[in-house]
Amino acid sequence: MSLRDATIDRERRDLVSHQVMDESRLIRFVAGPEGQVVPDLGRKLPGRGLWVEATRAAVDQAVRKNGFSRAAKTPLSAPADLSDMVERLLARRCLDQLGLARREGVLISGFEKSAAAIRSGKAAWLVEASDGSADGRGKLLALAAHQTARICGAFGADDLSLALGLENAIHAVLLAGGRADRWTIEVERLAGFRPLRPPHWDVSGDEDGSAGAPPTGAS
Repeated sequence: MSLRDATIDRERRDLVSHQVMDESRLIRFVAGPEGQVVPDLGRKLPGRGLWVEATRAAVDQAVRKNGFSRAAKTPLSAPADLSDMVERLLARRCLDQLGLARREGVLISGFEKSAAAIRSGKAAWLVEASDGSADGRGKLLALAAHQTARICGAFGADDLSLALGLENAIHAVLLAGGRADRWTIEVERLAGFRPLRPPHWDVSGDEDGSAGAPPTGAS
């Protein structure tokens, strides 16, 4: 069963705010064998789930105010950098999903192919390397602004290249469908820990599409 299927119509209570939320908006933690707090992003580990909203602020507050121990009614230890750990694990899951999407043929890369997919209306997500050149990115962001494609710039070129098995992955499009739906759940949780749109993009002339063509060889 996919994470998306497992979260449909299921709600849990956030141990920080005590609000009831859909599981897709939460991170599950469990108590490890030595009383440590363990993230369970795939929701498969045994034991009682301790649920926290998928934001850095919520996880940090749960650690700072000993929320895990209170919710579990037993002493638990949570590392001070737990939110950083969750961010790394979420990023890995998102990148793994992109690798699967490419192998399934529902992720395409390269400037021209990405632009064509966006124009066709088939793009669910435009995935741009956060550290790529502003030139090609500006054109693709301008195209996406007139379509329904959402934007992710949460990963650098090195991480994207490794995940996709490409030499220089800068521009990619995830096509609409089931894989894109699963990616959306993961990346929306990641958005609580790192911005999907890097702040420096909005001061580099990207939004108006005024930049020139992408560098030769950019993928």
